[in-house]
Amino acid sequence: MRIVIGEDSALFREGLARLLDDAGHEVVGRASDAESLLTVVDQTEPDLAVIDIRMPPDHTDDGARAARRIRASYPAMGIVLLSQHLETRHSVELVSSGGFGYLLKDRVLDVDQFLEALTRVAAGGSALDPEVVGRLLGRPDRLSALTPREREVLALMAEGCTNSGIGRRLWLNERTVETHVGSIMAKLGLVSNAEDHRRVLAVLVYLGQH
Repeated sequence: MRIVIGEDSALFREGLARLLDDAGHEVVGRASDAESLLTVVDQTEPDLAVIDIRMPPDHTDDGARAARRIRASYPAMGIVLLSQHLETRHSVELVSSGGFGYLLKDRVLDVDQFLEALTRVAAGGSALDPEVVGRLLGRPDRLSALTPREREVLALMAEGCTNSGIGRRLWLNERTVETHVGSIMAKLGLVSNAEDHRRVLAVLVYLGQH
């Protein structure tokens, strides 16, 4: 997989590049600010861009804004926001288009799961940290009908887990997970496709825009 890294911390940027190289991926470009990131992406057209949200020149949401521009120019390119900060203003639109991940740096504790998430996003799937999901879905009036277990299932759906994956994480059989998914979609008034993990994108868009 060909990857571009947009990160202003040289230490973190080079450490991530080494991790990806060791995993067999090709880091085809590095950028320390939002404008150079856009240039590198145009020059290399990678499979995936891993981007920090707060980058120069403004150190606010420059990375997230660059991610939106990249998605507009390259709809099929995977994008992972990897940051210490939660930012939702640009995220709902990116989530709705698929091939998107949003992970918090200090919560990435398992290298294998992190690498699996990158591969999933590059293939068009999703990978969202539960705290990000909580912010995106954090409308209590719309989630009040869900049971605590259904909220757990919904959070794992947003991380990109399949029904079997959710079952393994929560120690449930797949039939039980399917029942929970059906109940979630019914309570939220959504038509679901239980075989497609990206069904969660419809949930995120619905809750983000209403």
